[in-house]
Amino acid sequence: MDIDSPAVGTEQLKNGDIDESLYSRQLYVLGHEAMKRMSSSHVLIAGLRGLGVEIAKNIALAGVKSLTLFDPAPAAISDLSSQFFLQPGDVGKPRASITAPRVAELNSYTPVSVHPSDSLTADLNQLCQYQVIVLTGTNLEDQLNISEFCHQNGIFIVITDIFGLFGSIFTDFGKNFTVADPTGESPLNGIVADIDSDGLVSALDETRHGLEDGDFVTFSEVQGMDGINDSEPRKITVKGPYTFSIGDVSGLGQYTRGGLYTQVKMPKVIDFQPFSKQLQDPGLLISDFAKFDRPQQLHVGFQALHHYAKAHGGNLPKPHNEQDASEVFQIAQSISTAGEHKVELDKKLLRELSYQARGDLGPMAAFFGGLAAQEVLKAVSGKFHPIVQWLYFDSLESLPTSVKRSEELCSPLNTRYDGQIAVFGKDFQDKLANINEFLVGAGAIGCEMLKSWAMIGLATGPKGKISVADMDQIEKSNLNRQFLFRPKDVGKLKSDIAAEAVQAMNPELKDKIVTLRDRVGPDTEHVYNENFWEELDGVTNALDNVDARQYVDRRCVFFRKPLVDSGTLGTKGNTQVVLPFLTESYSSSQDPPEQSFPQCTLRSFPNKIEHTIAWAKEKFHQYFVGPPETVNLYLSQPNYIEQTLKRSGNEIPTLESIRNFLITEKPLSFDDCIVWARQQFEKEYNNAIKQLLYNFPKDSTTSSGAPFWSGPKRAPDPLKFDAANRTHLGFVIAASHLHAFNYGIKSSSNIPDSHYLKVMDNMIIPEFSPNPTVKIQADDNEPDPNAQASKSNFNDDSELEQIVSALPSPKSLPGFKLEPVEFEKDDDSNHHIDFITAASNLRAENYAITEADRHKTKFIAGKIIPAIATTTALVTGLVVLELYKIIDGKQDIEQYKNGFVNLALPFFGFSEPIASPKGKYVSKQGEVTIDKLWDRFEVEDITLQEFLKDFADKGLDIMMLSSGVSLLYAGFYGPNKLKDRMNLKLSQLVETISRKAIPDHQKNVIFEMTVEDQAEDPDERDVEVPYVMLKLRR
Repeated sequence: MDIDSPAVGTEQLKNGDIDESLYSRQLYVLGHEAMKRMSSSHVLIAGLRGLGVEIAKNIALAGVKSLTLFDPAPAAISDLSSQFFLQPGDVGKPRASITAPRVAELNSYTPVSVHPSDSLTADLNQLCQYQVIVLTGTNLEDQLNISEFCHQNGIFIVITDIFGLFGSIFTDFGKNFTVADPTGESPLNGIVADIDSDGLVSALDETRHGLEDGDFVTFSEVQGMDGINDSEPRKITVKGPYTFSIGDVSGLGQYTRGGLYTQVKMPKVIDFQPFSKQLQDPGLLISDFAKFDRPQQLHVGFQALHHYAKAHGGNLPKPHNEQDASEVFQIAQSISTAGEHKVELDKKLLRELSYQARGDLGPMAAFFGGLAAQEVLKAVSGKFHPIVQWLYFDSLESLPTSVKRSEELCSPLNTRYDGQIAVFGKDFQDKLANINEFLVGAGAIGCEMLKSWAMIGLATGPKGKISVADMDQIEKSNLNRQFLFRPKDVGKLKSDIAAEAVQAMNPELKDKIVTLRDRVGPDTEHVYNENFWEELDGVTNALDNVDARQYVDRRCVFFRKPLVDSGTLGTKGNTQVVLPFLTESYSSSQDPPEQSFPQCTLRSFPNKIEHTIAWAKEKFHQYFVGPPETVNLYLSQPNYIEQTLKRSGNEIPTLESIRNFLITEKPLSFDDCIVWARQQFEKEYNNAIKQLLYNFPKDSTTSSGAPFWSGPKRAPDPLKFDAANRTHLGFVIAASHLHAFNYGIKSSSNIPDSHYLKVMDNMIIPEFSPNPTVKIQADDNEPDPNAQASKSNFNDDSELEQIVSALPSPKSLPGFKLEPVEFEKDDDSNHHIDFITAASNLRAENYAITEADRHKTKFIAGKIIPAIATTTALVTGLVVLELYKIIDGKQDIEQYKNGFVNLALPFFGFSEPIASPKGKYVSKQGEVTIDKLWDRFEVEDITLQEFLKDFADKGLDIMMLSSGVSLLYAGFYGPNKLKDRMNLKLSQLVETISRKAIPDHQKNVIFEMTVEDQAEDPDERDVEVPYVMLKLRR
């Protein structure tokens, strides 16, 4: 659907529809029900400096029924420090009227308007039209009046403010606020092994259940204890990782076998207190446990700033002004002593708060903008646990120590960076302007990153430069969170459009951004060469691909460049700082491997929908990808059968596949494709199941006498094709279109169902008789009886020759070529997800497994990463706060923070980065400490003899020396073998042994070596040392 027109979006909203092509990644975070509740909500945001516009941007992208903005104040030049929708020409104009149309461009499904009043407090009844009100930059008196009215009238309120590197958020969602899903995690489930008479449930095969005390579960398919099936959810008590108790089970029967348990999400009811009461006795959510005592002090300090501003005509303390800071501290002391609980105040902390009160930083706006917007979405959807009720956060570690700060250096200069200069000073602003930074990825995080960099003035100076690499094109599903892109940009390169957008936000970036269209990887090292890397000051990853992140990380380690890496997964986000000679790298720790399923389970014994989806995706490849590729190889590769097939050990099945696609099953029309698809239905869902039940009847037992069909093995039933069943017919329709695509046969999405039925009515489906010679693997621990089948046929020349002789020669089919299907999950018209959904659900029907809708199937089969703009914004804010520290040149690892957040819970965890691993060796002069990650030996292009001597002088006797797969030197080599090598320069040695020239663009060669040091104990002389880098002077 075209969404360029607001009218189109509004009409779709009226119908209650959700545009899944736009919102797909967010739907996997929030779900359809929460999104529908959001789409009936009206939200007001007051205050449109950087923080307010961040919240507005995130809510507009998320999609609500209407978004109203309020801020009649004229825009100031200092607003441009963080307000990315204002431009220099807007100074003096009302913020709301300028900002509203630019926010409206983000999402045509979210109408954006300006609140029709110059005051929110003149008539509080005007607020009743909104479900949620967000206050930013509002004085304390108005906060009290508006919040009290909202609490009494059932209007949800969020109050948030930032002052330099300090920020706060408050929420009040009224009495009896119901959270439908506090965590957002998928419900846990498992197979029951036993339920004893005391109600102790054991999970099958010692599978960890993952449940917690207080969780609720339901049961189904339990035999013997029938009364427990489909009963009310039961509260559990965890007894161990594999067991839990459900309490009294008397009267429910005696457990015999089987059963499934499923976690049930129970709603949670929260009573929020009004703002006035929370102001006196705050409920504080800790954002950083290393600063446990700080929230109480900041709660007092923020009130002191409001009191100061009221006493000074609405003006906050001047930047770095000692007199103003002393007054703020005195006010804070009086507030602290007057309260119920006296708070011990740190004068240095409160003085810094006063110094920064006029500060307006883009990354802080991004952090609290993402956080506040997520709280708004929680309020209107009931999805995820809200903040109860205050959260304070600061990043004082970001303050620079390499430059001076003073009242003079922090005074406004009437520039767009005044909000940042108020915090860091003019000298640090100049430092930011002359950075050369590399951004890898221009997707969701990349867009937010470029926007933040534009706001802080990164690389705007004479030596500044930003390189952006992203080879991807913009897709419609990107528009929901990659906010620099618009519908008109779909199909264009992300890096180009993102660069254009941020140069419009900050014209000082003009000609400072270089867009690169090549993927960053081993095959493009001639593009991203030594010169490129050596010129950089730092690198920022904005990638969702682990392999690519690890590659960039390795390059940063090699070139000793600082890296900030970040990622998001729904409401979860993380940031990591990688610093030369200080921290470990991104690749130092590994994520757990991706879940995989045993082949035996997929082939014959699925027990959950994930199994049937994985099986369906394999069928997609077996039908529409693998065979067409094999046929094309046969037709295009000379002597394919002789040269390739004999080496594969899989001759018969491959040859049969080529024969089927070129002769026996080759369609001539779309109707032939329908016939083929109906035959596949019969083969997979009827015949294969009958064969399985012939091999293992439903009453069969194992060698120990236990029922074969028990535990994870679910006994299937064959399916009889039912044209009235939409899934049955849907399989045939999707498979027909994809088979036709393979052969280039034209098809139409407008073919009526009646045509498919007519073709199938004329088919004769033969009765299936099980084959007694077929063997089926019963368990993954047993050998596959079919694994050696191909090898037993290896010398069966007669069968091979029979199939080969039936194949048409490639010369007889000049120009003929099949078209393999390339899986694409986001094109709803290509039948890919339709086929996988139908194929999976038919298999689920065979095995009585609960089916999955198209949306869930697409998520699992497409390996979609759920994403939402709120998390992206917050994580980007954290990255830029770390970037400040890197640019400042901090060498104290304790000043840096790796972060992990989960906005659903909500949870915030910050930790000091892990130090890089250290080692040591014993030289002739004594013990030498080395950094195992960052250190290396660098040598010029000397001879091998000189090289060995240099290291011997260091106390390291080289036993073996290699480069790549080439062994250049070994201590056990005889004199004759070494004679010709010793006088070769290292570069010549590499080229001689590898028989390959060193590429012209390459400026170094890496050597690995095994050595012995000078340790007293000979058994301890074998030590691990860094690699050697040969520097080529070219």
